[in-house]
Amino acid sequence: MPHGIHVLVIDAQSHDRTAEFARSAGATVVERAWTDFVDARRFALAQVATPWTLAIDADEALDDRLRAAILAAGEHVNGYRVRRDTYFCGKSLRMWRREPLLRLFRTEAARVEAHPAAGGDAPLHETYACNEPTGDLTGTLMHFSYPDLASYRTRFSAYTAIEARATSPATLPGAALLALPRFARSMLARGAFLDGWQGWYVAWMSAWYPVAVAAKAMLR
Repeated sequence: MPHGIHVLVIDAQSHDRTAEFARSAGATVVERAWTDFVDARRFALAQVATPWTLAIDADEALDDRLRAAILAAGEHVNGYRVRRDTYFCGKSLRMWRREPLLRLFRTEAARVEAHPAAGGDAPLHETYACNEPTGDLTGTLMHFSYPDLASYRTRFSAYTAIEARATSPATLPGAALLALPRFARSMLARGAFLDGWQGWYVAWMSAWYPVAVAAKAMLR
């Protein structure tokens, strides 16, 4: 794969110095008012002028192995999956480790799809997709999304509100019935109990996420 790099930053009219710093580092910056997660990614993809795209968020970073694997990747596939570890309050959680995500792909072959956690049609929890063949890269994409409890709670509130706008209130009974089994699965099968209070907290909140969505849908 060619090693020439062109950096494109899509900035949703942020109030800090993101755009300034990105331009000073040589990036092309496109500033655009925020719409929603899916639309933003589709807009960004449409701005890419290179044959291949590596898509990362502002709170993500590549480790050395992944960086080397990207530079050595061949062009015999339409895209490559990376493995992402998400951190919560400074800790990499077992239930959020090795998440496979398509992030390196032929630009013209890629599309953006929404996968709302509680079902429905909300433009949230979006991912990139492409047709086979695809491959996998070694290394880790590190996701520093939740540096503290406040940041997690803020996103939990915002995301459940977004999903509630596209979710039927009729899903509430089923979501409530499945909350405890979801919690048990995260604790035992996904190893959350080994991660101390961070693992317990995220497992519990994740289990009740669909319930919060359905409850907000009833109130809208």
